[in-house]
Amino acid sequence: MTVQWLTVLGSTGSIGTNTLDVVARHPQRFRVFALTASRQVDVLARQCRQFRPRYAVIGPAHEQALREALHALGVQETEVLSGPQALCDVATAPEVDAVMAAIVGAAGLAPCAAAARAGKKLLLANKEALVVGGDWFMRAVHQGGGRLLPIDSEHSAVFQSLPEDAQTWPDRVEKLILTASGGPFRTWAPEHLSAVTPQQACAHPNWVMGRKISVDSATMMNKALEVIEAHYLFGFAPECIEVVIHPQSVIHSMVQYRDRSVVAQLGTPDMRVPIAYGLSWPDRMASGAEPLDFRTLGALTFEAPERARFPGLFLAWQALGEAPGATAVLNAANEVAVEAFLEGRLRFDRIHAVNEATLSRLRPPKLDGLEDLMALDAEARAQAAQQVRRWQQ
Repeated sequence: MTVQWLTVLGSTGSIGTNTLDVVARHPQRFRVFALTASRQVDVLARQCRQFRPRYAVIGPAHEQALREALHALGVQETEVLSGPQALCDVATAPEVDAVMAAIVGAAGLAPCAAAARAGKKLLLANKEALVVGGDWFMRAVHQGGGRLLPIDSEHSAVFQSLPEDAQTWPDRVEKLILTASGGPFRTWAPEHLSAVTPQQACAHPNWVMGRKISVDSATMMNKALEVIEAHYLFGFAPECIEVVIHPQSVIHSMVQYRDRSVVAQLGTPDMRVPIAYGLSWPDRMASGAEPLDFRTLGALTFEAPERARFPGLFLAWQALGEAPGATAVLNAANEVAVEAFLEGRLRFDRIHAVNEATLSRLRPPKLDGLEDLMALDAEARAQAAQQVRRWQQ
């Protein structure tokens, strides 16, 4: 069995830690080349002690602290690097076979694109790479000749439910159906959402996720971003992508075919399942997740998402109907609004107001590359910050 060398971008987050959990179960199949984090020195140092990567990358402000932590743990073989270029370097090194892209937000776009152009097997958990990068990012994937595998549970489910031959999709597939849990406020009256606290918004009923992603799940902005991601990832028109609320999170997504048959992927709500599938593709290997017990599973229910409770979801189709770059504006606005909510500067129900206002006020210019995308991202963040200040009043 050939050993795969793996770089994990964002190793201290929920996707990164689950990835390393799966990797630890298969020491004969994987070696860790590099681990990266923004600021969690202690967690990254412990991961380095366990997996002994060649490189560890962290934010410049924490570089010396990581060196000291590794020295205290007796880790001598791991070289510490810092900065954006280091992220790209460990994602494109010749020794690397696969890259787990789990950096949250637009910060992950550059190393994701670098890995794609280098022809790596790219395991994409950072949905923002597609939401921000769009067609530009997909061109980088095709130019590099590597393989892009989705790690989001919904997109992994779609990938597993589609025909293997992508050229047959337009003739055989009618629509993609993404499922959503509905988050912790699925049954709340819309008028009560103004009182939601960050602690409540981060208490997801089914999944264990980071704070930002948990808030996105509560507003269903995560599903809006996933609609955009599905459009670019699989090439389906926005009107051929549907969202249905499925509170049990057992069916992770579905594909409806022209004959009206539906193929679905089911599993326990455990991110190690799509991670293991991506790591081992086209094979299958143990993930460590509990199996479904159909004898005790109970009812599987479905609901249509209500615009009054989840207005942010419907911004996906609006952004996809506008000029290229609109989806990048929506993503940037949402990151600013969610940060403001988590810091207590913005009411939960006003996250959507900030996103909608920013999207309606910015008209993206022609985008020729990464620099243009990053400039648009910065402009959208500045506009969103203005909207946050407006809604604070």
